Amino acid sequence: MTSSLGFLIAARRCEIDELDQLARTSELVATVGRLVHALQRERGLTNVFLGSGGQRYAAERVRQIAESRRQEAQVRAALDPLVSDPRRLAGGARLFPRVAYVLQGLDALPALRARAQALQLSPELATAAFARLLAGLLAVVFEAADGATDPDISRWLVAQFNFMQGKEFAGQERAFGAAAFLRGGNSDAQRQHWLHLIESQERCFGVFRDFSNEALGSRWQRSQATAPLAELERLRRIACASPAGTVLDAELGPSWFEVCSQRIDAMQAIEEELAEELRALCGRKMTQARAELQRDEALEAQAVQAGDFFAEADASGPPPSASTPTYGRQLDRSVLQMVQEQSRRLQAMSDELQQVRATLNERKVVERAKGLLMAHRQLSEEEAHKMLRQTAMNQNRRLVDVAESVLAMADFLPLGTAPR
Repeated sequence: MTSSLGFLIAARRCEIDELDQLARTSELVATVGRLVHALQRERGLTNVFLGSGGQRYAAERVRQIAESRRQEAQVRAALDPLVSDPRRLAGGARLFPRVAYVLQGLDALPALRARAQALQLSPELATAAFARLLAGLLAVVFEAADGATDPDISRWLVAQFNFMQGKEFAGQERAFGAAAFLRGGNSDAQRQHWLHLIESQERCFGVFRDFSNEALGSRWQRSQATAPLAELERLRRIACASPAGTVLDAELGPSWFEVCSQRIDAMQAIEEELAEELRALCGRKMTQARAELQRDEALEAQAVQAGDFFAEADASGPPPSASTPTYGRQLDRSVLQMVQEQSRRLQAMSDELQQVRATLNERKVVERAKGLLMAHRQLSEEEAHKMLRQTAMNQNRRLVDVAESVLAMADFLPLGTAPR
C-alpha cells in the first residue's frame, strides 16, 4: 500500500522537475536577451545608415549583422530540442506560440536587411520592423516570467523582463534620436513620442529595482551618474526642449548614437549579471530540493526497516519489551512534521507568488486596455497610454484600476473613429 511518505517523496520529485524546467527557461531567457541586445544595436546602426543615405556606419552594420546572426543561431539551437520534447519547459502552451511568432520574424530578417542595404527603406520603417521582432522576443521573456511557479525565481524573472523592456525603450530612443538629428528636427508629435520613450524607460527600471536585489539596484543607480549619461541628458534637452521648427545639428547624430550605445552596453552588463544571479538561484534551489529528497528517501527506508522489525516481532509471538525502540511512533511524528512543514511552505510560496504575479497581471490589463482604446478610438499606443495615465491622475486612481474600467466597458464602445 502506498504511504503518505511516498506521496511526499513524489511531491518532492515533482518540485525538482519544475525547478529543472525553470532552470532551462532561465537559460533560454538569457540566450534571448543576448539576441535582443545584438538586434537592438543592429537596429540603431541600420537607422543611421539609412538616415545618412548609406554614408555612415556601413562597415559597422555589416559586422553587427554577423553578430546578430551568431546570437540568432544560439537561440535557434536552444529552441530546437523543444519541438521533440516540449515538456523541457514549463508553460509551453502559452510560450510556444510566442516562439513561433519570433521564428517567423527571424526568417524575415534577411529580406529586411537586403532592403536596407539597397536603401529601399526609410529609417522609420526599419525601426518599426525591428521593434516588432524585439517585442516578440520580449513577449517570450514575459511568458517565461508569468509561467514560473517558484516565487523567488518568478521575482527574478519579473526583474529581468522589466529591465530588458526598459533597455528596449532605450534602444528605441537611440534609433529615434539618431533619425531626429539626421533629419534636422522634430515635430510636436515626434517630441512627445520621445518623451514617452523616456518615461517608459523609467517606469520599467522602477519595477526592476523593486524586484531585484539591493546590490544590482545600487549598481544601476551608480551607472546613472556617469559622464555619458550627462551628455545624453544634454542632447535630450537640445532635441526635446527646442520648439517645433528648430533645426537640429545633424553632426550631433553620431555623438547621440555613441553615448546611447555606451549606456545600453552598460545595461547589457547588468542584464548579464541578472542572468547569472538567476542561474545561481536555480542551482541553489535544485541543490536544496535534492538534499530534502535524499532526507525523505532515507526516512522512507527507515520506515521499511521498522515495518520488517514489527513483522518479525509479531511472528515470534511475545510483544516487544519496554526497552525496544518505538520506531513507528518516531516515524509517525517525523512524517507529520514533514506534512505540516510542506503545507506551510507551499502556502507561503503561493502567497508570495500571487504578489509577484499581480505585477504581471497589471501589465496585461493595461496592455489590453490600451489595445481596446487603439482599436475603438483610432489612437496610437502612446496616445492610448497617455489617456489612461491622465484619467488615473484626474480621478486619483491607480492606472490598473482605470484600465479595468475601460475593459469593463468594452461591449459598450462603438467601433469606428471617435474624436481624440
